[in-house]
Amino acid sequence: MALSSLYTPNSTLFPPHSVYLGFNSIKTTRSRRTSCSRLPVSSSHSNPKILKSNRRSRFGQRLSPYDNDNEHQAVDDDDDDEDEYDWLSDDPGPGFDNDKHKRKAQATTNGSINGGSMYSRMGRKQKINGNGKVMLDRNNYTGKDKESGKSSKNKYRRLLDDIDVDEKWFPLLDYLGTFGLKDSHFIQMYSRHMPSLQINVTAAKERLDYLMSVGVKTKDIKKILMRQPQILQYTVESNLKSHVAFLVSLGIQDSRIGQIITATPSIFSYSVENSLKPTVRYLIEEVGIRESDLSKVVQLSPQILVQRIDNSWNARYRFLSKELGAPRDSIVKMVTKHPQLLHYSIEDGLLPRINFLRSIGMHNSDILKVSTSLTQVFSLSLEGNLKPKYLYLVNELQNEVKSLTKYPTYLSLSLDQRIRPRHKFLVALKKAPEGPFPLSSFVPNDESFCQQWAGTSVDKYLAFRQRLLLKDLAKKYERS
Repeated sequence: MALSSLYTPNSTLFPPHSVYLGFNSIKTTRSRRTSCSRLPVSSSHSNPKILKSNRRSRFGQRLSPYDNDNEHQAVDDDDDDEDEYDWLSDDPGPGFDNDKHKRKAQATTNGSINGGSMYSRMGRKQKINGNGKVMLDRNNYTGKDKESGKSSKNKYRRLLDDIDVDEKWFPLLDYLGTFGLKDSHFIQMYSRHMPSLQINVTAAKERLDYLMSVGVKTKDIKKILMRQPQILQYTVESNLKSHVAFLVSLGIQDSRIGQIITATPSIFSYSVENSLKPTVRYLIEEVGIRESDLSKVVQLSPQILVQRIDNSWNARYRFLSKELGAPRDSIVKMVTKHPQLLHYSIEDGLLPRINFLRSIGMHNSDILKVSTSLTQVFSLSLEGNLKPKYLYLVNELQNEVKSLTKYPTYLSLSLDQRIRPRHKFLVALKKAPEGPFPLSSFVPNDESFCQQWAGTSVDKYLAFRQRLLLKDLAKKYERS
């Protein structure tokens, strides 16, 4: 069945949407505390621009919205700004569980008991493996020791000082702790979306178990919760399963579903009918992505499903058409090969790299050939990548710039791990040809290179490369 037939035309392709915050139906109990929380509760939005990046806890811990602060160098931060997610559905998808009374009704004997810690030292059950070692069993929630509540208070003493924690949250905190979450992570979750910490532990376990059953790795649960804590509120039957089924309908293999969820957990906050399907329809009908290439595009850049795709595509299509004279077919090829292109800033990402290629003697037609064949050239660092490779090309390899139009792959290869070692190795063996060094020698894998060009064993080449790397490292150390 053709993908386009799954997504019926809609008179409004991108209707205005908003994020469902879910605060009104949840009342928190703070009668036992007289002081206000030191950390305000931010929107349930996933957009890091809405959060204050310089916020710190009382212990000096930076409250980043993600696990780390690394950002892609050329990611677009200009075009969409705070309107980036305005097209989210008012209904984040059926199954957004935010009813306090419903959660109480779902609590069973396996859930929270007297607010005690399920995994406290006094109250947890222990599981013994075949070697006689004690293991922590996430499936056991039957601890009833009267001391467990006190133990949890001691366990979360510092957390209690930093944010307004209800004792009823302790079982959930204990369970999430089995995935490696600590006080600093709970503070981030509280700051981003406090209601996520009020979920019944049994319901949270059901949802995380389902995510792991479709391929999410246990070690990635913490990363997902840091980016999208409200995922704990999405029910399996009405939300999680429908979104996974949507990904499968695009041709995504089961083995890749978990990777896509890990990369873009915010997908669950978008309505399948009102947001995700219209995005797919736009990619096919307006951008020109072939249906057969759609699953590949989504796997290369899952964020494309939750991006303001109409703005991104139109801005970059107009820019590349005007700046390089690129025909539509060439731009569609670029997006298909490297959909991250739609995320890159025009001013800080695309234009500086085009200007650099011009500065080394390339014409627009040459730049178009290179960027169509190797679209990721727009993601490469100027100072740390493109410039050093260009200098090595003309000074050491004695090649002209026009050789890059024939072998644009050269720009994507590692200078230290491949280009320099292979060049130096052939020179040392006195097998380097006269004149310009052949860039084609950098393309094959190590075995083919040694067989076709060096006429020696792979082990000999690898040993040479290792010595060269250590020598270069020693030089850098001396300079520093």
